[in-house]
Amino acid sequence: MAVIALAGGLGAPGATTTAMALLLTWPLATGHRVVLAECDPDGGAILPGALQGTLGNTHGLRNLALAGRQNQLAEAFWRQLVDVTDAGSRDRLVLPGLYDPAHASSMGPVWDQLARLFAGVEEHRHDVLVDLGRRGAFGASAPLVQRADVVLMVARNTLRGLQSAEVRLGALREQLGSAAEIGLVLVNQGPFSPEEVRKHLGAPVVVTMPWRPAEADVLSDGASQPRKFEACELMRAARSATSAVQDLVAVRRGRLGVPAGPDQGQVSAGAR
Repeated sequence: MAVIALAGGLGAPGATTTAMALLLTWPLATGHRVVLAECDPDGGAILPGALQGTLGNTHGLRNLALAGRQNQLAEAFWRQLVDVTDAGSRDRLVLPGLYDPAHASSMGPVWDQLARLFAGVEEHRHDVLVDLGRRGAFGASAPLVQRADVVLMVARNTLRGLQSAEVRLGALREQLGSAAEIGLVLVNQGPFSPEEVRKHLGAPVVVTMPWRPAEADVLSDGASQPRKFEACELMRAARSATSAVQDLVAVRRGRLGVPAGPDQGQVSAGAR
C-alpha cells in the first residue's frame, strides 16, 4: 500500500481530475480502501465540483484543524470522509478540501500530523492519493509530499505547461532528494510527445491522459455521465496508470529497502 501525491502547475493542468480518475479506477483487493485527500492550500474543488455542493461544508479538511490541535486527528479523520461509490461500499473515499483558501492559515500545525496519519493509513492496507494542487508540495504543507512514496507532476504537454512543470520538478528534486519517486502525468493538449517530454524533463511519463473535456467534466464538475463512462478513453488511461504508479512504488521501496506493505493487518477502530 502506498501514499501517492499529485501536484499541478500553472494553468489548472488537471491534477484534481486525474486524482478523481485514479480514485475510481484504483484496483482494490478485498478489505482494501483508497482515499483521496484534497490538500490544496488554495482551496478544494471536489465539494462544489464533482459533488456539486450536495454536502455543503459539513465534511472536509477544515474540520480537522481543531481536531489536530486537540490531538484527535485520527478519530476525526474517518468522520470527514465521503463515500463516492454508488453502492455505498466505503472503499473509495474522499476527504474534501478547504472551501475557503483563508482557512489554510489555521492548518499550519496540522499538515505534518496529516502526513504521518496518511503513512499510518497505508500500513492498514489502504492507499492514499493526496491532491496537492499548485502550491501544496511546498511551504507549510510540504510534509505531505515529503512522506509520499510517489509524486506525480501533472502537466499539459504545451510549452507553457512544460515550463511550469520544469520549474516545479527542479524544486521537488531539491526538496526530496531520493525520498520519493517522481513521475509525470501528461494531459495531451499540446504538440510534445511523451518521449520528448521525458528527455527534456528527465522524469518518466507514467501516463498520457487524453484531452477529453466532456469526459473530464464528469470528474471535475459532476456532469452527467455518458453511457459506458467507465470504458471511455479517459478512464481507460487512468486504469492503465494505476499499474505504472504501483511499479514506481515498488521501485522506491526496493531502492530504500522498505517492505511493500503488510499482507495482513488490523484496521484501527476509526477505519472500520
